[in-house]
Amino acid sequence: MMKAINLAKLGIYTTTPNPNVGCIIVKNNNIIGKGYHFKTGGQHAEVNALNMAGRQAQNSTVYTTLEPCNYDHLTPSCCHALIKAKIYRIVIANIDPNPRINGKSIKLLAQHGIKTTINILSEQAKRINYGFFKRILFGMPYIQLKLASSIDGKIALCNGLSKWISSLKSRQDVHKLRAQNSAILSTSKTILQDNATLIVNWYNLNTYVQKKYPKKFLRQPIRIILDQHNNISPYHKIISIPEKIILIKNNIHHNNWPAHVTQMMIPIVNGYFNIKILLQKLATKGINNLLVEAGSILSGYLISNNLIDELIIYMSPQILGPSSLNLCNWTKIYNIKDAPQFRYIYIKKIAQDLKIVLKPVNKYFGHKYENN
Repeated sequence: MMKAINLAKLGIYTTTPNPNVGCIIVKNNNIIGKGYHFKTGGQHAEVNALNMAGRQAQNSTVYTTLEPCNYDHLTPSCCHALIKAKIYRIVIANIDPNPRINGKSIKLLAQHGIKTTINILSEQAKRINYGFFKRILFGMPYIQLKLASSIDGKIALCNGLSKWISSLKSRQDVHKLRAQNSAILSTSKTILQDNATLIVNWYNLNTYVQKKYPKKFLRQPIRIILDQHNNISPYHKIISIPEKIILIKNNIHHNNWPAHVTQMMIPIVNGYFNIKILLQKLATKGINNLLVEAGSILSGYLISNNLIDELIIYMSPQILGPSSLNLCNWTKIYNIKDAPQFRYIYIKKIAQDLKIVLKPVNKYFGHKYENN
């Protein structure tokens, strides 16, 4: 099963909104077929593995990281392919949370005499699909909040200047984070202040990732911008890049937007967008994983409202001083027990910086798979 999980990881840059799935077929203690799901509309992992195994698949054992699909959609049903191949046994890491599948495939396979075993290395397999599981089960994307700060917890000087707090290597690592996510959320203030585009630059991905993720398959995450006061115009740099953008508004702004830009209406509550409604709407659009790259106000709002699943901080060994901008802003806390609590997932040195990944202690989902 671990080999199937490692295969599934090969799809982490391309499968969204589908889950990452890997499959291994074994017969007489030999691997006769292997496959993984590469992208939506492409063959699923089980079919790719069956194609490799050919006729040898009869009476074999299939290891797959997620319950096979049982209906035709963009591709034919994997269950029917497995039944047709006359496999002997199937070992499944996780039951698919999708209500159309959720245990139904296991019953169908059993009805055709195929022995089934479930929940093998379940947590390891789920880790590469936290976004998919959270979206299906809770109607929200898996949210990673990324921040860059000094060792005294500052993200910019008092004049707003923040280029560059983190090292070049850290900034390159952020491109990998972007590539793994379905979408990126930011604010118009951050976009205009940094003149940001929020795109993935393939050349900023490390060699290991580039080998697994050729440039011709580059998928840009959807860029989502909170623009309450209509600060973004068709002439800004971020708009000039023809990749999908969703502008979050509280009223329609009738500008001559290019075709890759859409607007989404979200209500205002207490002077700010209702972020929970926004996240729910994004989930309905198939967004599994959301990376947040924003300033202290949005970051503070997300943390104080317990909306993030992971906090990722690139910490630079410099001190910016008390007049500089804080990592996060929210209302005053007068009791230590009321402060948001996190636990360390891991700490990694990148050039002169530290990459610190933390998880809120009261969140259900664990941390996502970290690729090299």
